[in-house]
Amino acid sequence: MTSSGEVAVAPGGRTEGTPGHGARGKLGGLALAALGVVFGDIGTSPLYALKECVHGEHAVAPTQANVLGVLSLVFWALTSVVTFKYLTFVMRADNQGEGGILALLALVPEKVRSPGGARIGWVSGIVVFGAALLYGDGIITPAISVLSAIEGLEVATSSLKAVVVPTTCVVLLLLFAIQHRGTAGIGKVFGPVMIVWFVTIGALGAWHAAGNLAVFAAFDPRYAARFFVDHGFRGFAVLGSVVLAITGGEALYADMGHFGPKPIRLAWYALVMPALMLNYLGQGALLLANPAAASNPFYALVPAGPATYALVALSAAATVIASQALISGAFSLSHQAVQLGFLPRVTVQHTSHETEGQIYVPEVNWALATACIALVLMFRESSRLAAAYGIAVTGTMGITSVVYYVVVRRTWGWSVAKALPLVVVFLALDLAFFGANLLKFFDGGYVPVLVAAVIFVVMVTWKSGRAILADTLASAAPPLEAFLATLDDRCRARVPGTAVFLTSDARGTPPVLVHHVRHSKVLHETVVLLTVANDHVPRVDVAAATTIEELGHGFHRVVTRVGFMQTPDVPEVLAIVKARGVPIDDDETTYYLGRETFLATPKGRMGPLRESLFGLLSRNAKSATSYFAIPPEKVVEVGMQIDL
Repeated sequence: MTSSGEVAVAPGGRTEGTPGHGARGKLGGLALAALGVVFGDIGTSPLYALKECVHGEHAVAPTQANVLGVLSLVFWALTSVVTFKYLTFVMRADNQGEGGILALLALVPEKVRSPGGARIGWVSGIVVFGAALLYGDGIITPAISVLSAIEGLEVATSSLKAVVVPTTCVVLLLLFAIQHRGTAGIGKVFGPVMIVWFVTIGALGAWHAAGNLAVFAAFDPRYAARFFVDHGFRGFAVLGSVVLAITGGEALYADMGHFGPKPIRLAWYALVMPALMLNYLGQGALLLANPAAASNPFYALVPAGPATYALVALSAAATVIASQALISGAFSLSHQAVQLGFLPRVTVQHTSHETEGQIYVPEVNWALATACIALVLMFRESSRLAAAYGIAVTGTMGITSVVYYVVVRRTWGWSVAKALPLVVVFLALDLAFFGANLLKFFDGGYVPVLVAAVIFVVMVTWKSGRAILADTLASAAPPLEAFLATLDDRCRARVPGTAVFLTSDARGTPPVLVHHVRHSKVLHETVVLLTVANDHVPRVDVAAATTIEELGHGFHRVVTRVGFMQTPDVPEVLAIVKARGVPIDDDETTYYLGRETFLATPKGRMGPLRESLFGLLSRNAKSATSYFAIPPEKVVEVGMQIDL
């Protein structure tokens, strides 16, 4: 095992229809908690989605034809993207209960995912970029959601405009400060609040819609078609605002591992979808009665005064919750990326004894917090932030569609005739929304793309650097058979106790072992060569996944596998090995780890710039001692200088 956390990766994954390890608990309770975590993002879209369609640079006038056309677009966007694409099809592509774009990648056959060596296959490449885009989305969602809610204070009185940005920053800071409590605890508090939110916005919408039943004609898709006929390219540009109504779709898939698909579907059909559409219809009816309300139709649903302040308070609570979907999704995404070898080790804290997928990653949490607050201070208005919103999530949606096609064709064995029409429908929706959002690129859309580009470079550099490092270390060490044959000549004494050498190579000689024997000339009587391999399934039974091979000369080869949602525990593995007869002395066990210094000269395969970045990431990764739960007082680190 190197300091960079080098691990061998074993193929794995589930196939369509096989059971997995979903969230455990009562369906109703999980559906309630899902309201507070999964649906916060999409559930607060009424705050700004319709507003951006009828008020702003790419907006249309709130005439009856336009309002019905936009409402029809919103309804069919929710139906086709969220209900049809994600809830009906994409959520079937879970990896033992886990969702998200990296879990989807893990279902792709190994030969497609990794061509070999330091190369990253095209499927892996676009998935990594899609994952990077989700980080960009995770930065924007809390900023725009909370800022749009607090801006309701301006509707109540213009004198409060100066406190909007500072208040937003304080609320965001408090939100990130409570993340360590875990999504289960947060969901129990947030769930009831979101019930109040959805009931309230649904009731307000129904009240206004009842005054003009004509808005229900928006369910007719001909109004959406007529909207494009009437407006042409301008109608296409409005799609960039309509997409704000579905921006929580990808987060819904990414958070599936926290609660499971059944509670998410139950919450959507029973409460979320009806409440959202009633509210959009109510806003539409209000605009038809009072076009001047276009500047903020959501807050115009209630009379100005105390009712506005009450709605602002409820909206602020709901938007704090909205941010939770992307934050918890970012935690899951980061953990999966680490286990699949795309990011350096990070601190992973499991926050629930009942639901294994609920985790907290402090490094990611505070990086998101810093970026969110910086965005609020930079843009200062939700309308300006709306321009930055959409590109990231629609880009990821399109990538998800492409990878889903690869999974159903190459993993599930669907025919082209069955798979192709489905992905064509998906991409027709995704690319239309993505193209419309590209029109906002220079108005702020560059922000998530820039963030994604940086993260993409980091992930690809780490993945390829680890592969090159493994090749370099393997080529520098002799074959194990040759090493054992000359061990008596190399080693002057064998001392009592157990030496554990962590290595990524499940076949060769650990470079740390060669280095240690060359310089110290002594070795423990019992030697364990331990490889922790990341499997492409979320969780495995570690005891069943641990194999032992006797090599002679007191050497034992141990290979164990962990799922990409598990955190490895080396002492636990050694206890399993000891129970199977390997003479391990717990009190006299020493763990040997490598610590590399990267020279970053032009001679290496990576080049000075990329190797410098790889070295920086390696130095700042969580220590192998902590990550593998190794007692620090029993660790010896062996330093080596390497040019990649």
